Amino acid sequence: MTSTLRMEAAALHRAVSEVLHYLWDPIGVAGVPEARDEYDGYVDDVCGLLWRGADADTLVAHLVGIAEASMGLPGTQERAARAAGILLIWREVVTR
Repeated sequence: MTSTLRMEAAALHRAVSEVLHYLWDPIGVAGVPEARDEYDGYVDDVCGLLWRGADADTLVAHLVGIAEASMGLPGTQERAARAAGILLIWREVVTR
């Protein structure tokens, strides 16, 4: 992996972590400093989707699937859509 690619990957990883914690946040822990790593287990999969060129619908489906299957939380479509839009922007920023 080249140095530039490593820097892009690290930047995307940080951005995804921030978006999942502060924007997606289906369980409502964004204001709790001790819970900052609550969604870190999902970051690598979301980064993988972004690197493979996933579109908004794919990202939304993935995030809604996590919320429903792993957390038992229905009705997160709006949060997932907002997060997906920001994630796509970050992909563009990081890979310019």
